[in-house]
Amino acid sequence: MEEFRGLVVKSTGSWYDLEKENGERLNARLKGKFRLKGLKSTNPVAVGDWVKFHMERDEGVIHTIEDRKNYIIRRSINLSKQIQIIAANIDQLFLVITIDSPPTTLGFIDRFLAGAEAYRIPTVLVYNKIDLYETEEQKAELRKWQSIYKLAGYDQIELSAEQKIGIDTLKDLMKDKTSIFSGHSGVGKSTLVNSLDKNFQLRVNEISDYHKTGKHTTTFAELFKLSFGGRIIDTPGIKGFGTVELENEVLSHYFPEMRSKMGGCKFNNCVHINEPKCAVKEALERGEIALERYDNYLSMYYDDEKEHHRAKGVRG
Repeated sequence: MEEFRGLVVKSTGSWYDLEKENGERLNARLKGKFRLKGLKSTNPVAVGDWVKFHMERDEGVIHTIEDRKNYIIRRSINLSKQIQIIAANIDQLFLVITIDSPPTTLGFIDRFLAGAEAYRIPTVLVYNKIDLYETEEQKAELRKWQSIYKLAGYDQIELSAEQKIGIDTLKDLMKDKTSIFSGHSGVGKSTLVNSLDKNFQLRVNEISDYHKTGKHTTTFAELFKLSFGGRIIDTPGIKGFGTVELENEVLSHYFPEMRSKMGGCKFNNCVHINEPKCAVKEALERGEIALERYDNYLSMYYDDEKEHHRAKGVRG
């Protein structure tokens, strides 16, 4: 039986659109019960996966998933102990954020970034709707956030998908790479993708004025080719990015500014909370680590709010 290799370009839950190496597209399904060893996932195959398959009549049957260089996940809505793989084999992730309409929180950003660090996916912060930041308060908040993530070592860009501000800079970063855009619903991901390539006509919904949160505009993940080179994976809007598989003992490894300092800690197993001669806490006192990031690290480290508040008192 002849075997083929293909790239998963769309997932609808039980069926997949594959692109063969010659560019031909076809529908495919999984062969029987398919489970990935050691990974409790609701979906063994994700957009961005390279798979091997054979043909049965006019449809492909996937029997092998090639090793991934990385993947990004979210918690399953119905099965809390399982995960859902959103996409695989990603070169870079653009986290689209807005200070208003809808608001993005620093807690959400830091939880998301820690997950991306854990799966070794380079992340760029994209401040969208920059044309709407008109008040001094909004501009000051933007500068504050940029200062926080400059200390953490993240690349950041400002743009307006509506006004086409910063789009060329974004295209240069995306050329010849597979990129993924994430963030809260309503931050303008679909509008942004439409502004990148005239061939895109992704559905865009208005922000809910009542809830000030976005309605979901994407149902299934899909991979698109870009006219200027590279690919983009469009994913369902997500409200949060779970810290699945991030153990407390190594959580600080996923904060780059902490990771660069921890070699100076007295104890090898220092978690940078109560330990003496902690290089991370010393850097915090010197202003080399943003207090907001450290507080979010504590909130992720502790399971409940009571423990979080107790721990914040030890910063000294």
